[in-house]
Amino acid sequence: MISRLTAKIFKRDFTRFLVSGGFNTALTYGVYLLLLNFLSYNASYTIAYVGGILLAYTLNRFFVFKSHNGFKSAALFPLIYLAQYLVSLVVLRVWIEKLGLDERVGPLLAIAITVPMTFILTRFLFVRRPTPEKTSE
Repeated sequence: MISRLTAKIFKRDFTRFLVSGGFNTALTYGVYLLLLNFLSYNASYTIAYVGGILLAYTLNRFFVFKSHNGFKSAALFPLIYLAQYLVSLVVLRVWIEKLGLDERVGPLLAIAITVPMTFILTRFLFVRRPTPEKTSE
């Protein structure tokens, strides 16, 4: 069972993750819509996404988890978002090319699908886990 303290910390982290993610999403979605006027949805999404990764790292590091695991966090963080990006692209392709639906709405569906995955992986990366104490026998 999850202890009350762990549940409270998890809930608080997830709330901050949602707030920072909402801010990041609104900003990058706006960039995506702006770029759609000039570029394809793939190029627009990619450019907005890369900017979103940089913003997400900063927000997760200083606002959501308020910690990191040094170089490990910085080095592995983009891999989490690469996985999210690839899943999102599949969702976009199915939404737009297979189902013929609006390309302006596709990223919102992709976000709804990938947020839980991203939170769990990001939390694992940023939150330091206590090292087991050695017991004397």
